Amino acid sequence: MRRLIVTEFLSLDGVVEAPGGEAGHPHAGWTIPYGADDLFAYKLRETQEAESLLLGRRTFEQFAEAWPGRDGAFAEKMNAMPKTVVTTRTDELGWRAERLDAPGGVRAGVAALKDADGGPILLAGSATLARSLIVWGLVDELRLLVYPVLLGGGKRIFPDDREKWAFELTELDRFSSGAVLHTYRLAGS
Repeated sequence: MRRLIVTEFLSLDGVVEAPGGEAGHPHAGWTIPYGADDLFAYKLRETQEAESLLLGRRTFEQFAEAWPGRDGAFAEKMNAMPKTVVTTRTDELGWRAERLDAPGGVRAGVAALKDADGGPILLAGSATLARSLIVWGLVDELRLLVYPVLLGGGKRIFPDDREKWAFELTELDRFSSGAVLHTYRLAGS
């Protein structure tokens, strides 16, 4: 069974939207001032340890536009890694991506991905998909890289359904820029 790891950049008020400079957002690029060598080294290790990416359509389109023209170890891994995309698009995806084969829906399709042989599946960004996977109990690990900034609103990955979800902190790392990595697993798993 493969582990599904959700990795997110998160503001203090829980926003995951536009961390890297996406056009049209009033605070686009809010993570950029907190970049640091130790944080970049961690993100490289995290990506290298993953076997594949699971992405929502919008995140896939942003990544497919951003990464193919870049070089370096991180870009090489991003470009080489197989990707599964949750989308209703029927056109060719490219960038080593395939559409999630989900005759029973997204939940069943992701469960089938996890049941297959292989290494960890990394879900980055993809707020709507991340929220659904949390609610469905399909996330094995949450890696929340929290930045010391409040954004005042935006997309979040946490459900707003008043359900209680208990997690256990398995790792806590502070980076030199002030960003803090919180790694959680569902309590009892």
